Amino acid sequence: MASSVRLLDDYTWIFGDARRSHDGADSIVIKRGDLAVAKATDLARELRKAREREVEPRGVLIDLAPGDQYSPKESVVDPISFVLTDDGRLAVEFDFTSEEYFDDDEQLQAVVRPLIDPLLQRQKAHVVALHVDGYRSSAPYFHTVVVCVPTRGKTLQEHYAVADDVMTLLQAAAAGQVTRDTVVDLLLGGRADLLIGLREGPWLDVKSEHYDLSEPAGQISLAQAISRFGNAEEGGVVVVGMGTKRVPGGEVIKSLKPVPIDGSVLRRYRQVLENRLFPFPDRLRIESIESGAGNGVVVVYIPPQEEELKPFLVHGAIVGDRVEGAFISIVRRSGEDSIPITAQQIHGTLAAGRALMRRGQLPDR
Repeated sequence: MASSVRLLDDYTWIFGDARRSHDGADSIVIKRGDLAVAKATDLARELRKAREREVEPRGVLIDLAPGDQYSPKESVVDPISFVLTDDGRLAVEFDFTSEEYFDDDEQLQAVVRPLIDPLLQRQKAHVVALHVDGYRSSAPYFHTVVVCVPTRGKTLQEHYAVADDVMTLLQAAAAGQVTRDTVVDLLLGGRADLLIGLREGPWLDVKSEHYDLSEPAGQISLAQAISRFGNAEEGGVVVVGMGTKRVPGGEVIKSLKPVPIDGSVLRRYRQVLENRLFPFPDRLRIESIESGAGNGVVVVYIPPQEEELKPFLVHGAIVGDRVEGAFISIVRRSGEDSIPITAQQIHGTLAAGRALMRRGQLPDR
């Protein structure tokens, strides 16, 4: 089987079927489309060959020019690139911008590692190096991160995605901006403070106390909170252990209010959702972040779900002050509020499904 990356001569490489060359400053320039076809193990092997021949490029850069335009010596490149470490492993390298000055690499590591390590551990990746900006005497500073990702069975696109996630997280922390995609990693990285002032909304729900999972009402409330986001378009995050305050138009997070965390809390949350919510959401994550003295925050993250899985049903309903265990409830998120899915919507979904099973096609509407 042909290698997806080949070193032809001192200045020419092959990525997939495309010929790639130097930028005139000892780096190889590739196109974004090359990432999906090039295997990480192949690039690592060819870079090691180049090192043995003393023609190793300083890095493999990604050209940002659109389409088939390719002019390596005039290219504007992506902030993420590929390099070979001193011990011969493939790594991704990028700069991130900070207004904060650091005296040396150790001081930078002390701040950055706790933030990004939880994300990297999920990818079985790790930091190889962190370097402070040694060229600028005033902000903004451009610090360098080098990360190793396992190469076996992975493409360069998958390596790029890990670096892109880390860079997004660092930029969000530096700017104090929290999004649905960064909130969990910011919490895991010890930056719960960045959530203060954030408004509850279409993808965020905050609780100051644990759901009472010993009672049916608490179990149903938790399942409904997750089903709301499952039935919404964007998914969402439930954070347990932060206080809110009422403001015009809704509520905003005002403080950290850690809840008791023990070895069984995540298992109890998951068991309730497995028993009360159907189907179980794809890629659901339940995490705990300890803040000391056995207390912390619980985070339940539900990414956007495929339409084929919807609607998410909750076994049980709360009607007035009564818990109706035999009922089925269906809700979805709308802004800061939750609204029930109507009988007409449920009937339409069931009718469409029956028609598809019977005739192999959806009915005309």
